[in-house]
Amino acid sequence: MVLIAPPLYLMLDLAVVGRLGGRELAALAVATLVLAIISTQLTFLAYGTTARSAREFGAGRRSAAVTEGVQASWIALGAGALIIAVVYPLAPLIMGLLVPDRLVADEGAHWLRIAMFGVPLILLSMAGNGWMRGVQETRRPVIYVTVGLGIGAVLCVLLVHGLAGAPALGLNGSAVANLVGQGITGVLFVLHLVRESGGRLRPQTAVIRAQLVMARDLILRSAAFQICFVSAAAVAARFGVAQVAAHQLVLQLWEFLALLLDSLAIAAQQLVGAALGARALTAAREDARRATILSVLLSGVVALVFAAGFTVIPRIFTDDAQILAAARIPWWFLVAMLPVAGVVFALDGVLLGAGDVAFLRTATLAGALGGFLPLIWLSLVFGWGLAGIWTGLLVFMLARLSALVWRVRSGAWLK
Repeated sequence: MVLIAPPLYLMLDLAVVGRLGGRELAALAVATLVLAIISTQLTFLAYGTTARSAREFGAGRRSAAVTEGVQASWIALGAGALIIAVVYPLAPLIMGLLVPDRLVADEGAHWLRIAMFGVPLILLSMAGNGWMRGVQETRRPVIYVTVGLGIGAVLCVLLVHGLAGAPALGLNGSAVANLVGQGITGVLFVLHLVRESGGRLRPQTAVIRAQLVMARDLILRSAAFQICFVSAAAVAARFGVAQVAAHQLVLQLWEFLALLLDSLAIAAQQLVGAALGARALTAAREDARRATILSVLLSGVVALVFAAGFTVIPRIFTDDAQILAAARIPWWFLVAMLPVAGVVFALDGVLLGAGDVAFLRTATLAGALGGFLPLIWLSLVFGWGLAGIWTGLLVFMLARLSALVWRVRSGAWLK
């Protein structure tokens, strides 16, 4: 639930803003992509902290596992403040580079400048999720995320269209709702960390340095993803407003489904990390096997649902005929990739739990820079459109599948 709540909120956001028109939907789609890219460069605050906390927890050192969360939170605060200082003044330039339509770029920049102030709290939520997963405390994060984004969802509906006496802020109402929802969630995580740590919140340089070493590989891995997705949005925008809106709509669904599958990967990460912390190698192997089987079964069911609903589901988000027509092409790529994703995301979780981040970095960079990125830009040169862009994503997933299966079968991750 923690993983799928943000994309569920974003899909509601897309549906609400989509009723304003195609221009507003395109602006929101690209602006939320930029915000996601900015915040997810620091996913090590969740994934790296989970791996480190889980090992401490598995070895019977809960207080040390909580300390990992405290130090990750200091990194979150520093990085969040730096991101605001850099990105806020550059928002119009960033949007202008990604979207050639001036009106779309301007509206997206306004949205981004408002939502940007939620980044430090998004990063604090990541750190909170990380250490709490590591100590296998899974109920509280669900409550915190549900409360924050639930309030944000209500505000989104009210503020975008001016319902129940609220001001009609249009697209900016979406940004305000996003900021409030993320802020509430972040504050709840911080309050629990203060209680759990007993107020022992002093920065520890040695722990922060160790986290940043792991962060280096995870940041490079995340950067490879985001360079490709930004390039895909920029190329899709060159084919027209309907194409970029359709591309981002289906991409948001893909990211929602990826996080749904990632919920099983997170469970694998927690269990594998704890097993390796306790030196239980047989248990780690069995956890990896079970997680992969469950993920493949879940992805198969979801693929069947989306194949059957290809004429119905897109209409939840927009009634624009041009966007719906453009969405047909990436839709079937999404359906085809789901079974592949079932294996990829499960094994990602296994290797993250094992701390095998250097291999994950290399495999991701190879697939992204050697397959996905070239096909994106070739699509622009040769006019392949959304079909070319999504072929690149499919090649990327297949490359990752091959690398991860080989690595897990080799047993090197257990070392």
